[in-house]
Amino acid sequence: MKSGLGEAERRLFAYAQMRGQATVRAGELRKALALRPLQERNLLSRLARAGWIARVRRGLYLVPRTLPLGGKWSPDDVLALNTLMEDVKGRYQICGPNAFNRYGFDEQVPSRVYAYNNRISGERSIGAVRLTLIKVADGRLGGTEKVSTRDGLAVVYASRARALVDAVYDWARFNSLPRGYRWIRGELEKERVSASELVDMTLRYGDVGTIRRIGLVLDQAGVDSRLLRKLEKKLRQSTGLIPWIPILPKRGSINRRWGMVVNGET
Repeated sequence: MKSGLGEAERRLFAYAQMRGQATVRAGELRKALALRPLQERNLLSRLARAGWIARVRRGLYLVPRTLPLGGKWSPDDVLALNTLMEDVKGRYQICGPNAFNRYGFDEQVPSRVYAYNNRISGERSIGAVRLTLIKVADGRLGGTEKVSTRDGLAVVYASRARALVDAVYDWARFNSLPRGYRWIRGELEKERVSASELVDMTLRYGDVGTIRRIGLVLDQAGVDSRLLRKLEKKLRQSTGLIPWIPILPKRGSINRRWGMVVNGET
């Protein structure tokens, strides 16, 4: 590949470009390019190893619209994720560190794409794109906003309010507490989210621990007691206490209303 494209490689790119295809699948090139199965397999593998096309999964490859100048090519994050999810007929929403950065909670730009979805769990690589796929039940997908990229691709993100709830719910995965508490206070103060939005998202996508922790944050922020009671109605009477900051020792003052050991700054 260092010496340039061979005849079979040029024909593959011409085939995809003439049809406006972003992907090619194993099997479709045999008739179109008069290739035997082994020749097709070797051609696709050779191009993927050289970085001219990107393997989505075995038998499915993303192809650039135009030949890359340096010979190396990778799809962008959205194209890679959308192609994978369309292939498995799944739903997804970009979450965690990517959403935190998008909404300005955290300045750090993630090196991976984190996505809740209803099909795949684990790490994937598509070209230079690194994906962390978190499989969840269909009912845990939602609270999203859809935006369009410059290339006209639709991408689904967790909404601002949903991202705040995820920071508390999925704190262990995203390493987002106690930072998440500060983010919630800041967003409320700047009126970028409302307390009612947060309560709704918490009830729909949180668990008991999330309800307790966000309840305490909202209580401290002086939120309307009627909203707080909506959260309290979902909590059963319990003498068990959970820590305000899960990574610190369970020592501190007790907040009985929310069943919390306040073991750090509030």
